[in-house]
Amino acid sequence: MPRRIAFKLPRDERLKTALVTTAGSLLKTDKSPDEALGDLFTDVQTSKVYNDNKTFIDLVPRGRMKAIQKEYLLAKDDPNFDLREFVNRHFYEFAPHKNEEFHADPTQSVSQHIHILWKHLTRRNRLNRGSLIALPYPYIVPGGRFSELFYWDTYFIMRGLAADRKWVMIENMVKNYAFMIRKFGYIPTANRTYFLSRSQPPFFSHMVKLLAGHKGRTRVLAEYLPYMLAEYRFWIKGKRKLEKAEHKAYARVVEMPNGMYLNRYYDNKMTPRPDTFVQDTMRADETPHREADRLYLHLRAAAESGWDFSSRWFENPLDITSIHTADIVPVDLNCLLYQLEQTIAESYRAIKNPLLARKFQNLAERRAKAIQTYCWDSKEKFFVDYNFHHDKPTGQLSLAAVFPLYARIATKEQADAVAARLEKDFLKPGGLVSTLVNSGEQWDAPNGWAPLQLIAIEGLRHYGHHDLANEIKHRWIRVNMKVFTSHHKLVEKYDVEGAHGLGGGGEYPLQDGFGWTNGVLAALLAEH
Repeated sequence: MPRRIAFKLPRDERLKTALVTTAGSLLKTDKSPDEALGDLFTDVQTSKVYNDNKTFIDLVPRGRMKAIQKEYLLAKDDPNFDLREFVNRHFYEFAPHKNEEFHADPTQSVSQHIHILWKHLTRRNRLNRGSLIALPYPYIVPGGRFSELFYWDTYFIMRGLAADRKWVMIENMVKNYAFMIRKFGYIPTANRTYFLSRSQPPFFSHMVKLLAGHKGRTRVLAEYLPYMLAEYRFWIKGKRKLEKAEHKAYARVVEMPNGMYLNRYYDNKMTPRPDTFVQDTMRADETPHREADRLYLHLRAAAESGWDFSSRWFENPLDITSIHTADIVPVDLNCLLYQLEQTIAESYRAIKNPLLARKFQNLAERRAKAIQTYCWDSKEKFFVDYNFHHDKPTGQLSLAAVFPLYARIATKEQADAVAARLEKDFLKPGGLVSTLVNSGEQWDAPNGWAPLQLIAIEGLRHYGHHDLANEIKHRWIRVNMKVFTSHHKLVEKYDVEGAHGLGGGGEYPLQDGFGWTNGVLAALLAEH
């Protein structure tokens, strides 16, 4: 792979990018609020000025954060000091849609509802505002407390946009991700400064292929090949440092016992997450036998996975303080990276470069072999995550098992076994449950999530399990429709086991909106 990647932009693209850079530099900072505000950040969060830790870090400072912090240090010991008044005076909320609270029309169909929601969830932000990072093009947010462009959510939003033929918006968001790759060298969790230490499940190549199916394969693959290469480099960075690394793991790369390379979720920081500062510090206080920085690393790595949180990351399935995400080689991540390698190979073939196409095809084939070696549990007859610290499968069964089917890595026999287990243990009245453990965490039972339903449906179809795929589809649509009929809204996650259908658990209340729910439901309803 070439050491340098040339990003060749058309003139209008260069202009748009330059405008964002120039405009955004007015309050430019790459520091997250916890780093920039120091004691002020800690005191606001621990004093619970806001019920949700995310609220404060999403506020926009009325001046430079360094100056605000300095004023705070001088004023805070005054007996008449009012912390809430100080925050209100120095920060404001940037929420252009707040005064446009969305109310569903009960006379409209769910498809009409989703169509209208796209506009309500659209944002345009070409100025850096506090922690919010400027982007050159409009984008769609998940909704609720999530008012930024989230990485893996976006692919599933795009699937619904494609069903609604909103190709301009799809391309806008692909361009926004290309912009962030140019700016940061990777795609962060979302366009917030406090998310810059980690990414999310790498679906960018899937977005590119979706767009290529509309605009032309060769043209689009060639245009975005440099960006896919850059993202790939982010995930494999650190290979040369593995020899001296603990457990042969460095950053997001792990050398397996047989010399193969796989990847893990990671985070570049070992501090409490700013958006859940109180919860993380309380967990550290409750776990004195663990080093706090190691606990924070594993919590942050789970946040990169998108499964924050799930028993699949816990030593004790019922205890989040036993989390050890960074010790695990996740089957879903490696299937996505296999697909990234495959798409890069396809892109090189499209531009008539067979040598590099073969290189990445070989990398993909080696990764597929490694997934088969370490992530297939012959006893359970199911794909699982692998604990490379203990050199054995984690033993935690989850819907991550459908990713080898989605990526077409599984053998026919393995796919049949996974399908049988899904039907026996995971299939519930409202669709597929995420895990078989009810831990109170949101990515565990009894919850089901839109992206996992779609991955499972399409993975099963790859291996001829159409009846099961359609049953999952119909049950998922049914629980979505049940909640919509009762509450006139679509939500982040669903209880696929219970009567009411509304999901729960986790670190924050159930969110309305909701981006990827809308996208997956629209895509499934559009099928003939």
